[in-house]
Parts: sequence; C-alpha cells; structure tokens
Amino acid sequence: MKTIDLFEYDKQISLEGYKYICGIDEAGRGPLAGPVSVGCVIMPLDDMIDGINDSKKLSEKKREALYDIILDKAISYSIVLVDNMTIDRLNILEATKSAMIEALSKLSVSPDLVLIDAVKLNCDYQQRSIIKGDATSYNVAAASILAKVTRDRLMREYDAKYPQYQFEKNKGYGTKVHVEALKEYGPTKIHRKTFIGNFVDITYKYEDVR
Repeated sequence: MKTIDLFEYDKQISLEGYKYICGIDEAGRGPLAGPVSVGCVIMPLDDMIDGINDSKKLSEKKREALYDIILDKAISYSIVLVDNMTIDRLNILEATKSAMIEALSKLSVSPDLVLIDAVKLNCDYQQRSIIKGDATSYNVAAASILAKVTRDRLMREYDAKYPQYQFEKNKGYGTKVHVEALKEYGPTKIHRKTFIGNFVDITYKYEDVR
C-alpha cells in the first residue's frame, strides 16, 4: 500500500470519532542477539508525511530521513528497548507485549484508540489488532520506522564492540556469517540464550562472556 492508502485507513478510523489514534509496532523479534525495540506514536492526520510505509519496505537511508520527520511532527511518541536477558526470562512474545504497554504509559497524550500489529495487549486502552498493521495503518507504519531505526542504530554500536559478528550488516539476525562467528567465538552479552541453543553450548552465565 502507498502512503496515501495507509493514511486513508487511519483517516477513516478517525471518522468514527477517535481523535488520538496511536500506532505500535516492534522490530527485532527474530534475531539471535540484541534487544527488541518498540515504537509507539500518535501522528496528526491533518499533516501527512509523504513516504511513510512499512519500515521493511524502505531503504535504510529513507528510514533514517523519515525518523527525524516523524519525531518532529508526532503529537506524542515513545520508544522502548527490552534487552536480551529480559527476553530470555519472559520469552519474546511476553517481552514484546510488556514493552508495548510500557511504551503506551510513556506517551504524553493518552490515545483514544491503539492500533497494534497482530498483538492483543492486556491494558485498559481501546485497541484493534491488525494483521500486517505496518503495511495497513499510517500510525503503525510510523511506529515501525521508529522501532527499526532505533534498533538498527544500537546494533551498529554493538558492531563496533563485537566486529566479528558483523552486527552492522545482519542486525543480530542469524546469517551464515553470524552463526559461524557464534560457533567460533561463542556468545556475547547481547546474545539471547534461548535463541542460540542450536548453535552453541548455552550453559554459560552472562557474566562469564564478553
């Protein structure tokens, strides 16, 4: 869908009487390393940003440019990161839901309706779960950009600390190079031990690794 289509989806919802429509989306549920990132945003529906789309369909350069525009124009936004140890403790789905609820609590404006990409939250906000929400809703697509750019920037920082894993390129996902490095060098402090058991011995303690 084009930006105008995403925008019209949210615009139609606003005609039901909702003033502040919030989109929530995550980035990084599948990687072997790093946090999961959640973006939460309420965008004005009288000032459309051209080019907003599902973050996976945009180039890194385009996402970076849109990120700053979204922050500038948002009525309210928040971004929450959940580290690998919390993911291991709760499981990825529960960690993601927890981050989404936290992100909602950090908004400076209370939303009238929350649009979420295929997740149902245990909270008091009125919400709608949308399959492929980041490719359907303008607000969810904007949230997906905030989540992905934030996480990608952090993974580039981790790449400088752990260059052998090539986090700048793979962002923590299980590419061939990443898995080979994991087998050769073992896990780092940012690896998810519940995700890497097929590749390395996970009977380690985080304080014992790099």
